[in-house]
Amino acid sequence: MKKIGLLLILLFFSSCVSQKNKTIQQNILTLKDSYCKAPLQYNYSQKVPSYNSDSIINANQKLKQYFSDQSILILNALESIDEAEKIIELKKDSTLKSQLRVVQLKTKINSKISIALTELDAVAAEFDCEGERVAQMANYVDNINSNRNNRLILFSIITGAVTSVAGGVIKDNGVENAVNIGGGLLGAGLGLATFNPKGKKVEFIHERNLLRDIWEQKLQSKNFPPFIWYMYTEKKFTGNRQHSIIENMKQRWIQYQFDSDENAANRSVNFGNGGLYRSSDLHNRASMLNQMQSATRTINQNINYLLLDLDKVISLE
Repeated sequence: MKKIGLLLILLFFSSCVSQKNKTIQQNILTLKDSYCKAPLQYNYSQKVPSYNSDSIINANQKLKQYFSDQSILILNALESIDEAEKIIELKKDSTLKSQLRVVQLKTKINSKISIALTELDAVAAEFDCEGERVAQMANYVDNINSNRNNRLILFSIITGAVTSVAGGVIKDNGVENAVNIGGGLLGAGLGLATFNPKGKKVEFIHERNLLRDIWEQKLQSKNFPPFIWYMYTEKKFTGNRQHSIIENMKQRWIQYQFDSDENAANRSVNFGNGGLYRSSDLHNRASMLNQMQSATRTINQNINYLLLDLDKVISLE
């Protein structure tokens, strides 16, 4: 009777776990390929600026009195240097015609800035969406691993219980010892199996891989607008001005995501088209996507400084 009860408990838990695993597998199929990519492929007419920043600043000494070096570089990237110079010149003339022209030029610059801000929002939103997609998949893999461990623990408990019952029923000492030893070894094996550090793998696809260009420090696709990529790669837009945003990001990834092992990072599934992911790989990917989302949003600070500089020029008497 005790054996039958234990078997019924085992069947009940196995049924619940199987149904949950079936639901998990169905959800994984919806997460496997990205739903975050833009529905249309952008065709950017503007090329990524590849100027020498010091040369740009030195060539625009007239602007340095009114604009910071970073603002001058952004104006150059937006192809608005001429408008800014014209505004400064027109501010010397107080006629209505000149002031109207100033407003028109400022509107033209603001229009370009608005497009840049929209591009920033779009890229940050895709990083955010991808991060959420990866986090959901990581949770599913964690659940799979947790369910597996729960089953092993349950089987281990049942094995111990059955062994105890069998030991009490069997009168032959030799058979009883064999059952006890076998049950103990099986229980120990099941217990050790719960300590599998790698866990299950799931397929995860990302042919449009936002992290690949960042890692390789090359814009090899149309994942990013030219202006955003310029902001990522120009060293003067970072605090120390020695390394660009994505150079600093790569070094942090090597140190924190890959334990200072660049070779392991280069072999990582995170920077290809996708493949089999473990839970740790997915959590690493989610972290890197979230970091890039934050880094992208910090570019707003640089554009805000430009707008403040521009307003000061407009306010000149």
